Amino acid sequence: MSSFRHRPLAKKVEFNEECMSVEFLDGRKIIVPLVYFPRLFQANERERADYVISGGGVGLHWESLDEDISVENLLLGFMDTDGHFSQSA
Repeated sequence: MSSFRHRPLAKKVEFNEECMSVEFLDGRKIIVPLVYFPRLFQANERERADYVISGGGVGLHWESLDEDISVENLLLGFMDTDGHFSQSA
């Protein structure tokens, strides 16, 4: 069950050296430190840019990094502490 009244949907992802920025269809934007996601932190610029917005905006996926991030979990502040961030159901 979703913790949000209206399910947040990702529109675009951008990176700088230290952070990932996710823009949502409703205009919101969240910025999180890359150290929260070790695979993205260790990835190069090309690997980070090679993402797919999955499920119509509910998830972010990096095939080459085997990384999946749930947009809902991202907004709830969950971070990848064990090297794998699981997608919520």
